[in-house]
Amino acid sequence: MRLLFKSLYRKRRKNESVTKYLMWITHLWLGLLSSVIVFVMCITGCLYAFKNQITDFSNRDKIYINPGSGVVMNPDMIQAKLLKQNKELTSLMIPDDNGKSYVIGYRENNLDKITYYNQYTGELLGQPNVSSTQFFETVLDLHRNLMMGNVGRQIVGASVLIFCILLISGLILWLPKKLKFLKQGLTVMFKAKFQRVNYDLHNTLGFYTFLMLFFIAVTGLYVTYPWVKNGLIVSLGGSSIDAISKDKDNEDDPFGGLLEDMLQKQDEKKNLKNAASASVDKILKLADHHLPYHAVTSIELPNKENPRYVVIKTNRQNFLGMMFPDEVTFDKTGVFKTKELFSDKPLNKQFTALAKPLHTGEIMGLPSIILYFIISLIGCSLPITGFLIWWHRFRKMK
Repeated sequence: MRLLFKSLYRKRRKNESVTKYLMWITHLWLGLLSSVIVFVMCITGCLYAFKNQITDFSNRDKIYINPGSGVVMNPDMIQAKLLKQNKELTSLMIPDDNGKSYVIGYRENNLDKITYYNQYTGELLGQPNVSSTQFFETVLDLHRNLMMGNVGRQIVGASVLIFCILLISGLILWLPKKLKFLKQGLTVMFKAKFQRVNYDLHNTLGFYTFLMLFFIAVTGLYVTYPWVKNGLIVSLGGSSIDAISKDKDNEDDPFGGLLEDMLQKQDEKKNLKNAASASVDKILKLADHHLPYHAVTSIELPNKENPRYVVIKTNRQNFLGMMFPDEVTFDKTGVFKTKELFSDKPLNKQFTALAKPLHTGEIMGLPSIILYFIISLIGCSLPITGFLIWWHRFRKMK
């Protein structure tokens, strides 16, 4: 036990600054304390990164179809065909790839269902495979709260917060005293002994991935802690939740806007109760007029909760090909109601809308997912290489 405590402490070296000495102590203690949780967070993040790709692969027989003659059934034809089978169309997702099937939502016997649909043949291809979904639900539960509910959520949150401190302290420890030592901190001496290679991997990989790992950690904290969420929103030009709730006269009060929107929808339900519904084809053509670009398109038909058609297109018309959602709504008869472009939102609302895809790496599709996977994999290695550095120190003391 004495050796254990001794391995967790050392005297300050000659010419070592107090800051670096304190950072070394902090980095060691917090690293050992949170290493297992950080490893679990990173490894589950690696697995979850490819959720969509693996889910698509497990449903490949339903998703990937042969265009055949290339004649696509329009949404009105799909809706009419479903009605003949006593199925009420509730939503439709149209991919931007002709070789992929539609995803339709429908209501049958008072039950809501989702299935893949061959838009060329009119064939119902079946519901998504649940095995991959269940697997990723377990991975996500581990990632969020270690499958321990709120207690686990707090443990994860504290560990991620510690991880942020570890990244900052690690960067401070990495900083070379002189510029001539910079190259040494940027390379790994693979020909050296294992301990040196391990040490170099810990320092060098930690430096190269610092910004990305810190960003991923902060976006994770955004979901866990309200004070982090408030801090980020305020720093991006928004108002905190407390400030909004206290300021009753705030013109940008989202609660007032929400109430007004609800009242408008209630009026629409009453006034248009007996009006004929616009066709889905008409709504999609109107949406293309307001959002004139080709993209993955989803449409939600009016229902008891929302009397409007809601069309969302995933806009990738930008330099990095990021996926930005644009939304347009119409009332039951096809009268234009609202248009919300992602580019028109203030920075704080843009961040709020993209917090999840920014955290998971889905924001740019497969390229960013692969990048996040590699970064998360390196994140997995840091607790291991860090532990091995300490373990070597501990064994030398015996």
